[in-house]
Amino acid sequence: MSTQFKPLADRVLIEPAPIETKTASGIIIPDSAKEKPLQGKVIAAGNGKVDEPMTVKVGDEVLFGQYSGTEITLDGNTFLIMRESDVYGIL
Repeated sequence: MSTQFKPLADRVLIEPAPIETKTASGIIIPDSAKEKPLQGKVIAAGNGKVDEPMTVKVGDEVLFGQYSGTEITLDGNTFLIMRESDVYGIL
């Protein structure tokens, strides 16, 4: 990512995992049936709050809720920005 983006406070910038286009048996999934990914990689993280340091760090693979975060586009790539509390755990 060429743009230097630094989330504020307890927010993290996540690159979602690619959406599956085929099932394990080779059936192609249509766009209308594709599910939003629930995991991704932390690209940038804020410094945390004064009384709560950040747990996740850049490079962590994380799980998050299906409707968590806000979708943003930077340099033509789609990312999610969300609070660290929306992250369920580190893989």
